[in-house]
Amino acid sequence: MKTKDITQIALTVALIIVLGLLPAIPLGIIPVPIVLQNMGIMLTGLILGPKKGTISIAIFMLLVAIGMPILTGGNGGLAVFIGPTCGYLLAWLLTPCMISILKKTANNFKNTYVQYLIIWLLIIVVDLIGSIGLSIQSKMPLQLAIYSNFIFIPGDTVKLFIAIFVSKRLQKMTL
Repeated sequence: MKTKDITQIALTVALIIVLGLLPAIPLGIIPVPIVLQNMGIMLTGLILGPKKGTISIAIFMLLVAIGMPILTGGNGGLAVFIGPTCGYLLAWLLTPCMISILKKTANNFKNTYVQYLIIWLLIIVVDLIGSIGLSIQSKMPLQLAIYSNFIFIPGDTVKLFIAIFVSKRLQKMTL
């Protein structure tokens, strides 16, 4: 791996950590808050692609697993991987591959709105995986867990558009 690749991976891990310093918005209806770290995860996938993006997220997850309090709210340790957010964390690890596949599919279309819509499918997949984990860990019926995730869709959509905008700007700068 080249120095440039290692630097890009380290910078995206740092970005995700910094986004975790911003306070979460607790919802009260489910034990999963609104956070900005998932925007960093999306951006990592868009900028680095499937291989380097997954390495970056895996390093972040390893840091969380060894107890670094770098998740939003200062959380860390193995317990977060068996809590209500376990499905979302798993989905974060899969995000770089999913977003790369969706981005390649979207690039086959000339219409920018169709491109955004295709990449937007990522939000649905991440929320579905998150819902499954939430349902299992909190003993909530799956249907209720899925419905409760609807509250994330507007904010996640805005975060995705910001991530797409930033990634396009960064690609023009030829990182």
